Amino acid sequence: MKLEIAASQLEAIGNPTRLQLYRVLVRAGDEGMPVGSVQQKLGIAASTLSHHLRKLVDAGLVTQERQATTLICRAHYPAMQSLIGYLADECCADGACPPEPRRNTACEPAR
Repeated sequence: MKLEIAASQLEAIGNPTRLQLYRVLVRAGDEGMPVGSVQQKLGIAASTLSHHLRKLVDAGLVTQERQATTLICRAHYPAMQSLIGYLADECCADGACPPEPRRNTACEPAR
């Protein structure tokens, strides 16, 4: 992945509303979600949602597909995986990795 693409994608999800929108679409899975359902879930105006979706589509993080009169939005998982890979690719390449953070055992199920 090129630095410019990673920067563009990080900029796109750097806005709190867009990050929330992106997480909603990631949670929706491969089926995606109709734009009306996304709007209801986020509780934002249609024009605001359209603006934020355009930024995510332009960055390659979201795809849209028209099914009859419904616009389906989906997280573009290959782009997400590339970005995550780019961020982690050279982890600790020039030094030792930090120790694993201690997990909160209170949240773990009993064995």
